Amino acid sequence: MRNRVLLAFFLIALVAGATGAARSHLVTFGPWIKVHLFLGPEADRVEDMKIRSLNIDGRSREFTIDEPHDVTDRIFVVRRAYRMNDALTSHPDWKWQRDGWLLIDRGSGRVSKVTLPDFDPFYSVVSWFRDYAAYCGVTEGQKLYAVVAQLGQRKPVLHMQIGEAKAGDNPDSECGAPVWQKQPVRVIFQPFSGQKRSFAIHGRSSEPEPAEESSERKEVEKQ
Repeated sequence: MRNRVLLAFFLIALVAGATGAARSHLVTFGPWIKVHLFLGPEADRVEDMKIRSLNIDGRSREFTIDEPHDVTDRIFVVRRAYRMNDALTSHPDWKWQRDGWLLIDRGSGRVSKVTLPDFDPFYSVVSWFRDYAAYCGVTEGQKLYAVVAQLGQRKPVLHMQIGEAKAGDNPDSECGAPVWQKQPVRVIFQPFSGQKRSFAIHGRSSEPEPAEESSERKEVEKQ
């Protein structure tokens, strides 16, 4: 009888522990707050930027901008914002900055940074599709690249130079947001100072698609 009671208590404790371990965490966002984003070499230009807190189980973990993208019913990504001390004295001068992307697991409550090759927080605009991130990357040599990165993969699916970077003073000034299409899966890049480029995506590989013919050429061929 005693052994049966001990076994029953053991099973109850085991089930309770498993239930607690499987408990999903509460992931919420706080209200939007308007802050200033300082631009230019002298940080003398100001733009409004809206941020909100990312809360895990009621505790603020990060500040974010823009809308999140659901990768699965459990995992989503969202862009991070943070404050940097811009003071030369001992008195802090906190200024908001845009950062890269975060990956949040609703089940475990884990928050981790997403590694995006050649992603530039000032210039790169990311378009998400499934677990793919498409954006224009900028290298230290001021080269502009079409990049498609896949979550969990070190090597990018696409990394091809598409021009020279202008390195202007305005955010998001190198490329517009890439456009995704399905059936077949392709992504279209449009640099502001170059030609539109289209790439077909096949799992972990990619290939450039032929440039579209101009309307004038098509008219000539018809004649």
